[in-house]
Formats: sequence, structure tokens, C-alpha cells
Amino acid sequence: MNTYVVASDMRSSMLEKMIQYTLGENDAEFITSSKALPDLTKSKIIFALELDGAGFYNSIAQILSELKTRGNDSMESSQAILLIHSPNELNTKWTAQNIIFQCNMLGCSFMGHPVVEATANLLNFKTWQKTLNHSLEEICLLQCQKLGQRFFSDKQPCFDNPNMLVLHASSKSTSNTLALWNMIKQHLSDKWSIMEQHVENGHVKDCAGCSFNTCIHFGKQKSCFYGGVMVEEIYPAIEKSNSIMWVCPNYNDSVSANIMAVINRITALYRQLSFYDKYIFSVIVSGNSGSDSVARQLIGSLNINKGFRLPPYFVIMSTANDPGSIYNVPEIEAMAQKYALNVIESIRI
Repeated sequence: MNTYVVASDMRSSMLEKMIQYTLGENDAEFITSSKALPDLTKSKIIFALELDGAGFYNSIAQILSELKTRGNDSMESSQAILLIHSPNELNTKWTAQNIIFQCNMLGCSFMGHPVVEATANLLNFKTWQKTLNHSLEEICLLQCQKLGQRFFSDKQPCFDNPNMLVLHASSKSTSNTLALWNMIKQHLSDKWSIMEQHVENGHVKDCAGCSFNTCIHFGKQKSCFYGGVMVEEIYPAIEKSNSIMWVCPNYNDSVSANIMAVINRITALYRQLSFYDKYIFSVIVSGNSGSDSVARQLIGSLNINKGFRLPPYFVIMSTANDPGSIYNVPEIEAMAQKYALNVIESIRI
């Protein structure tokens, strides 16, 4: 595999240090312009972004636009991570979510926790000082070093007989999103073990923000202070699964409250169990527009924050408003079949 650093053309000394610590002794070719852009398929790619005051990254945006013109397979079989430096306290999260989303739609995969972000005064590393006796800059560079070591040694897990957990909070009689998932399910191999979990209203109490020590205490027992269906059914299902399919209708450009409660509550399990070998997939249907907003939310909460693995083309998105109108979307069955095949290939490569 070739290794590239796709970097902003103007970079601060802090971002230069972050790149250096991430690369370690690995060689890489630097790309700072969309001109004469090499083939970025089957590559290891480090995105290094220097944001401007408004949170923009113009030179890299031009590179992404050029890749898009080459087709939706222009980053096929590639894997990427991100380093982001901002001149203020804002825009690092949104930038990470957006870059990952755009690249994933071009065939790029991302291991769990694929981002190191550095705000202007590095205060986003302040909590690390509670356990590490280092300066904020030292902690940032240490995180870059660890990210690089994981990245260059990473091997994507494969499963011959995958276990998939499907989480949804939808009505079977009216949900276009659930109907699309059912189309996809018909094309998955019989070797797949699929467990569907309906997150019903009122059955999952949202996280109320226990103290860190309390969360750690219950996490060590693979439990949670609030107990209930999360501990009794969803935690064991997540632990057993190789992948999780998030079935998410667009609710005000966000996942539903029930699904968000599940995401919030898996923090206790995350304290004890690594999600690095677990893939996430998603089915998103919007009544009008905004499916990409929901996809970015899942990327932020599950891939960047919780460490789930993001396979290429992790999400299928469509637009359907009235109940049952998903069946009228042109070529929707073909889309469902193609997505199912991608799910299978992602786990069995």
C-alpha cells in the first residue's frame, strides 16, 4: 500500500509536529493540491487539516472535489485517519465528521477513533491531565503517536459467519426506513446470524450523566446504574455481535430520541469493552432532505467517539415521505441488493 499525507497547503508548526509524530518512521508522499492528484485507491492516507478562522479547509476541499469527479470508487480499498488543528475552539468535530463521511462515500474505511483534534490552546486535552503527568502539547503528540502506531499496524477483522445486531425504534406498519432494511435483509447470506432489537418508547432511559467513577464502576460489571433492557438485552447483544445495523429515520436531521438514548447508554459498556473489531452500518431515510446529517451524527458518536469500525459505504440513504412510498423510489430494490452485497464484502474481505 502507498502512504499519503493529504495536507493543507499552509500548516502551523503544531500541525507539522502532529504529522511527524503520527508518521513515526513511516515514509509518505505529501499531497497539498488537487493538481496531478495520484490514484488514492488501495492506500493508507493521513488527512492533516489546518482550519482557518471560519473552520474551512479550502485546499483539501478541492482535493475531495477532484476525487468525487473520478467516481464513487476513487478511494476504494483505502484506509484513512485525520489530524485537525484549529485556530480557535470550534469546527474540529464537524470537520472530522464531514471528511470521514465524504471519503467513506468514495470507498474509504476508518478504524475506530481515527481522529486527533487540536484546538487553539489544546484545552480539549485537559481531561487527559487528570491521569497523565504531561503538558497539553505532549499529550496531543502522544495521542498522534498512538494513532499512527495503530493505523500502520491495523488489520481489518473478517468473519465467515457474522453476528449482526439490528437496532431500530420504528413502527413496522408505517416506517419506510424499516421497510428498506427488510429489503436489504433478504439479500444477506443465510450464514448471517441477525438479531433485531426494537427499542420501544419508554424502555430505554436516557443517560443522566453519572460521575466518571460511577460509570467506570458499573462498566467493569458490563452494567449501568439504570439497568433495564439496556443491561439485560442490548449490552449482551452488542458484545456478541460483529456488526451493528442502525436503522435510523431522520427526525429533525437527527436520530430518534430512543436510538440516541441507546448510543448515550453504551458509554458504560464502552468503558469496559473495546469496539475496535465491531463494524457499524446504517439505513437512513428522510422525508425530505438531510440524510447526510444523520450519517455524520452516527460517524461522530460511534466511529470517532466510541471507536466502532467504519467500513466503506457504511450507509444507504434514501428519501421517502408518506408511509410505503419507499417502494416507489426508482431502482430501490437494486440499491438494497447492492448495499447488502457491500455489507457482506466489508466483513468478509
